[in-house]
Parts: sequence; structure tokens; C-alpha cells
Amino acid sequence: MIRLGAGRLDRIVAVGAHCDDIAIGAGGTLLTLCGARPGIRVDALVLSGGGTDREQEEQAALAAFCPGADLRLTVLKLPDGRMPAHWEEAKAAVEELRARTEPDLVLAPRTDDLHQDHRGLARLLPTAFRDHLVLGYEIVKWDGDLGRPAAYQPLSPEIAEQKVRLLQEHYPSQRHRPWYDREAFLGLARIRGIECHARYAEAFAVTKLTLELGD
Repeated sequence: MIRLGAGRLDRIVAVGAHCDDIAIGAGGTLLTLCGARPGIRVDALVLSGGGTDREQEEQAALAAFCPGADLRLTVLKLPDGRMPAHWEEAKAAVEELRARTEPDLVLAPRTDDLHQDHRGLARLLPTAFRDHLVLGYEIVKWDGDLGRPAAYQPLSPEIAEQKVRLLQEHYPSQRHRPWYDREAFLGLARIRGIECHARYAEAFAVTKLTLELGD
């Protein structure tokens, strides 16, 4: 399997349309990075759920998914499912986030995600983070929009199990959803692991990256 390192990572940006998006799509990657880089700065932005029980879930969850990190979380109050109608507010939030950080890596939804909130947020990222590595995470759901990812982060069995446990522990509001269970999360991680010759993995879409093969 071809491996490309991203170099030293000191700052990460993670964005989600809803509370739990970041943890579902990239929770294992965050656990891996924060375990390897104590004190790493993580700036997280979530567009909806602010002022509700979901914000409290997100605060506790991301603290668990980013152990030892300098975590800075913002949860806004945009209405769930209505992001296209609140484009200007979402764009202003992304640009404000960009103004306060210079990340080495951006974790965001995929641009071809079929959920309108995920897709809309994903399309805002390149306008603000023009010269950054942006990895588009995937979220298993009813829509059936999983594709052929281009990049993989292998997960140890311990990290994969920890991710699933934290998802179940910190988001009780989502347990009623038919796709929100251990089998779905661990099953997808196993499939992505097979694709990159690992036991488990998270997979990402990459729109653009620059190689430095001569350095």
C-alpha cells in the first residue's frame, strides 16, 4: 500500500454540520493523532445543536476523542437540515475559524455526501482553507452514499473498539437510529481496513494535494 506522511501535525481543524459528525467520520483518526501528539491543538466547529443537550454531548465526546489535546470547540445554532438556507451564516463561521488558526490538517465532510448539510459545509471549506490538506470523512447512513475513498488512516483494533465505545457512550440521543450501532461502525472500519491492508481504518476523500517527492 502506498504511504504518504503529512509531516509534523501541530494544529488540526475539524468541522461538522451536526454534533457527532466529527466523531463518526474521524473519531479514530483523532484518537490516533492525539495519542501520538500530546498537546496538539484541535479547533472544532459544529454548525448546529448549540444551546441544546446535543451541545453538551458534543463537548464531552470531543474531549474524550481528543485526549490531552488543546481542544477549542464552537457549536452554533443553525437549524438541522437547513444549512443551504443559512449559507451566509455558515460561510461566516468557517471564515472566522480560518482567521484564528493555521492548521496542518482539516477534517471535514465529503463534498459528495448526499446530506445537504454535510455537502454544503464541505463545499465551503476550499473557499477558506485554500492551501491546506483537507480530508473528507464519510458517515454511514440511510442514503447509501459511501463511495471509493482515496486515503486511509489505519486504526489499531484497540482504537477501533474505543471509537465505537465512545460513540455509544457520549451520544445517547442518537441510539434510536437504526444505523447507529456497533455493527455499522465497526463493520465499515473493517471494510476500509481490508482496502488498505489493515485490520481497521477510517477512509477519506481528497480533492487536491501537493506532492514534494524531491525533498
